[in-house]
Amino acid sequence: MDAMIMMLVAFGGYILMYRLYGRYIGKKIFALSGANKVPSVEMEDGVDYVPTKKEIIFGHHFTSIAGTGPIVGPAIAIIWGWVPAMIWIFVGSIMMGAVHDFGALILSMRNQGKSVSEITSKYINPRTKLFFFIVVFLDLLIITAIFGLVIAVIFNMFPASVLPVWLEVPIAMVLGYIIYKRGGNAMIWSIVALIAMYVTVVIGVYAPIQMPTIGSMPPTGTWTILLLIYAFIASTLPVTALLQPRDFINSHQLIVALALMVVGVFAATFSGSQLHIIAPAVQAAPDGAPPMLPFLFITIACGAISGFHSLVSSGTTAKQVANEEDALFVGYGSMLTEATLSTLVIVAVAAGIGLGYHTPDGATLTGIDAWSTHYSSWAAAQGLGSKVAAFVFGAANMIEAAGIPHSVALAIMGVFVASFAGTTMDTATRIERYALTELFSGTSIKIFNNKYVSTAVAVFLAGCLAFSSGGNGKGALALWPLFGCINQILAALVLTTVTVYLKGRGGLSWLISGIPAIFLGAMTVWAILINQGMYMDKGNVLLQSLNLLVLAVSIWVVGEGLLKFFKTDASNPVTDTP
Repeated sequence: MDAMIMMLVAFGGYILMYRLYGRYIGKKIFALSGANKVPSVEMEDGVDYVPTKKEIIFGHHFTSIAGTGPIVGPAIAIIWGWVPAMIWIFVGSIMMGAVHDFGALILSMRNQGKSVSEITSKYINPRTKLFFFIVVFLDLLIITAIFGLVIAVIFNMFPASVLPVWLEVPIAMVLGYIIYKRGGNAMIWSIVALIAMYVTVVIGVYAPIQMPTIGSMPPTGTWTILLLIYAFIASTLPVTALLQPRDFINSHQLIVALALMVVGVFAATFSGSQLHIIAPAVQAAPDGAPPMLPFLFITIACGAISGFHSLVSSGTTAKQVANEEDALFVGYGSMLTEATLSTLVIVAVAAGIGLGYHTPDGATLTGIDAWSTHYSSWAAAQGLGSKVAAFVFGAANMIEAAGIPHSVALAIMGVFVASFAGTTMDTATRIERYALTELFSGTSIKIFNNKYVSTAVAVFLAGCLAFSSGGNGKGALALWPLFGCINQILAALVLTTVTVYLKGRGGLSWLISGIPAIFLGAMTVWAILINQGMYMDKGNVLLQSLNLLVLAVSIWVVGEGLLKFFKTDASNPVTDTP
């Protein structure tokens, strides 16, 4: 009962705060108006700038920002206790994450769909553009390389998910053809496509695909190569060919997955399955874990606030929103939907895992024994496979309580996680192409204006990072320790830009982004300094150097932002015109 009550209270809070705080920000702070020009209409090209119904672009935006982030973060942060994890997800998403995502989307839409690097250059000063790009580039490079590995790991763990994930691509392309070329009803045909995808899920259960070792290359390496090739193709196609229809299917898949988990919570609660929160409420010093403060705010990024979201808002989404008033539903609403997913992740790893946990030696544990075994130490719960497994097995246990066979439930959740990771991977590749094009737009180097060249460079660099450790494709793990801080400092920098923008509009509206910027910036710099000491102790020169670079860039941009902030007021505002 305690798990169900916690879930219902959180869900009610998200709905209430969207209607109260979200609408207040949209109407009173950003003054949304359907009469304002939007990039998708003003610069429509049928490839990247395409006016899109808000339901479809919501699907793209949510599946792009979600990936595995709102899953793996809570699945590891639960080791500090479910109470601090839930407080950060709830408060962080409403007061920080949704403001960050929505603010980045509006600023980009009011500046021809340009990236956060360009926007920062405009609202703070041109000197910040290159420095900001360094943070953006590192963030995107690690995401593109690591998400190929994430999907490869999921394929290895859940071979039943391989066939459905790959078959979703042709299903989505057929859906795009029917909607955009034949004028078919988007809702009806997307539901048909979703049903077709779930048919492939059932087929996948009976026809699992296990990638063999090819020569000296393990399965993870082969999958990573195939996924990078896919990312190149997907990110150069017009958004109507694959990106929008696939993400529309994935948005329906999200609804189904969330509904199944919610039904599973009720079924497990009232069927005598003993669904209780077995994770400790607070565990300040788990074995081998870093301090809860500040690392809770770094570990749970997606689900509370994540800098990558601003890259999606200003990268692909701003070029497709058809009406400025839709931005509240897409930007603010998507973040609260992601928080809803993270809430269910907490239920799955804090309670669902206790319904049945299978150890490597074949034993089946339940209750507190199951949780304590999986989360015996920071090292035990830290691996990528461990994080994903905690959620997938916990969620599958709850879904099984609703009457769905466990093998099918595992496949459904495996496909769910892999599909979202794939969306994030090729969206990140597309955004990196935009970033490279913008970086060189004012120079004599014109080759990056070619989308195939800029995309090839992005994929090539991600491939170099992925295979820097050898044929296993796990090279990005060398930089993974940096990702949390890079991602969160990016969010703090974007909030700084939004704060400068709002300061120029007059009044105290800048506080809604200024306070989150100060808090998140302070927590992240604190974590960067702790990490620097750890990297020095280990003698890791690469991480020391990059960590200091990120710290220096962040201090520079924040310093420039503060100077601009105190010079800006209603009598000397920044403008919305490009």
